[in-house]
Amino acid sequence: MEVVLLVAVLAAVVAFLVLQPLRAPATSEPEDGRRADLEAAKEAKYREIKDAELDFQMGKMSEEDWRALDRELRAQAIEILRQLDRL
Repeated sequence: MEVVLLVAVLAAVVAFLVLQPLRAPATSEPEDGRRADLEAAKEAKYREIKDAELDFQMGKMSEEDWRALDRELRAQAIEILRQLDRL
């Protein structure tokens, strides 16, 4: 009788451990891929902002042009950050 009870408890534990991954919420791979794409876009946008600042400092661009470009690049970066926040 004790052996049957022990086997039943052991079977229940094994069943619980085997089925646990199926009960866990599935991670959304498309969402993970989207997050990775947005992170890459964010880093690229930051590089663009730094490159524009460097171009301005080196005299390759007027202050007016740099301010307009900087404003546009930062607006794009903010939009990327908002999309990341939504995920």
